[in-house]
Amino acid sequence: MFTKIHHVAIICSDYERSKSFYVETLGLHIIEETYRKERNSYKLDLAVGEHTRIELFSFPNAPMRPSYPEAQGLRHLAFEVVDLDEAVNELVKKGIESLEDIRVDDLTNKRFTFLADPDGLPIELYEK
Repeated sequence: MFTKIHHVAIICSDYERSKSFYVETLGLHIIEETYRKERNSYKLDLAVGEHTRIELFSFPNAPMRPSYPEAQGLRHLAFEVVDLDEAVNELVKKGIESLEDIRVDDLTNKRFTFLADPDGLPIELYEK
């Protein structure tokens, strides 16, 4: 069902400090940096090798609970799937009840949804 890890998203408390760490200290390459005025938020796409990304976000006043999608720290783990409807149906058959409605990413026009692991960690299914 899963083809690869698509990206890991992290919400930081200090955007410039975190950007410096991931780019300068860890040596990740910037793919794209987007400022979303309506959210007063940056989104920095970083390459992890040839196939994986880290998305570094800044959100004003993000809570410090790592179990919510808009909190500091690990935001969510994302798995790429070939067919989102098929993946959702398979998970529902396996008893997963925490799936959100399917949405469309306004930056990429790709479809996605979220579910939670047993500890509440948000997991995204992102259609290829």
